[in-house]
Amino acid sequence: MAGKAKSTLSIAKQVLDIELAGLKAVRAQLDGQFTAAVEAMVEALGRRNKLVIVGIGKSGNIGQKIAATFNSTGATSVLLDAANALHGDIGLLDDGDVVLALSYSGESDELLNLIGAIKKFPVQIIALTGAPRSGLARLSDVVLNAAVPKEACPFNLAPTTSTTAMLALGDALAMALLQARGFKKKDFAKYHPSGAIGRALLLRAADIMRTGNRLATAPRTATVREALLVMTRAKCGSVCVVGKTGKLAGVFTDGDLRRFMAKAGDAVLEKPLSKVMTAKPATLRESALAVEALKIFHTRKIDDLIVINAKREPVGLIDSQDLPKLKLA
Repeated sequence: MAGKAKSTLSIAKQVLDIELAGLKAVRAQLDGQFTAAVEAMVEALGRRNKLVIVGIGKSGNIGQKIAATFNSTGATSVLLDAANALHGDIGLLDDGDVVLALSYSGESDELLNLIGAIKKFPVQIIALTGAPRSGLARLSDVVLNAAVPKEACPFNLAPTTSTTAMLALGDALAMALLQARGFKKKDFAKYHPSGAIGRALLLRAADIMRTGNRLATAPRTATVREALLVMTRAKCGSVCVVGKTGKLAGVFTDGDLRRFMAKAGDAVLEKPLSKVMTAKPATLRESALAVEALKIFHTRKIDDLIVINAKREPVGLIDSQDLPKLKLA
């Protein structure tokens, strides 16, 4: 059984090694044609035109994902079904569109027939192919070379490395296009309003923080015992420690309590918070985006994040336990 598992793992590793080698080969083949492709897309989108993706079989499946990636990054894109295109669907083409045609061999009769029909429209055609001298390449304005040394299939037949290469090139186009068009985080959120990404980029700290009686605060002079009562009433695992002017001075958490009790026992209960608090805790302004809170939680490995105003007064608390409820984690 162990031998069989090892054999299975070795096959998996071999497949990934072959596909990695394929990606490295495609990377080495990048040239000015890639830049020309991005420039053509930028110009088309600037005219309010769209990107039209076409492909047959597995290439069509990859094309669907590429179109989705373009759309999610603000580049209007549609997938043209090659089977139905010559039966009326080609009507979705507009003058000035850019067509991205996917075919590893570049010699598919179905695709070549479609490209022949598309050539009658004033559009630019970008070929993504493993055969830069193929029929598809000759019919195209720009050719992206996606040739790979071999497929991961032991018979060198099933599209594996080649489809991975096409997918990766599609991602490269989308990201280069994103940069060239000045696409920002706030734009990304606009296209993902109901997803976790969109919520994190659209919501602000003020929208997700606990306030009022859910925010535990206590002066520096309060004892740990008094602070625990405040935390209990707020159903909170930490208390914001404030100075005389109300500005944040530190934080004391139930984790701090356990650590101090392990060292000093019950005596810690009578200590003032100023002696046991953590000074200069992680904070966030109330106007900050929720995504900034997520970054702090991930990097600082904390459970509670204090939200402050311009005067550095605590106005809220973001509890990591609330994030799943808000669909932010």
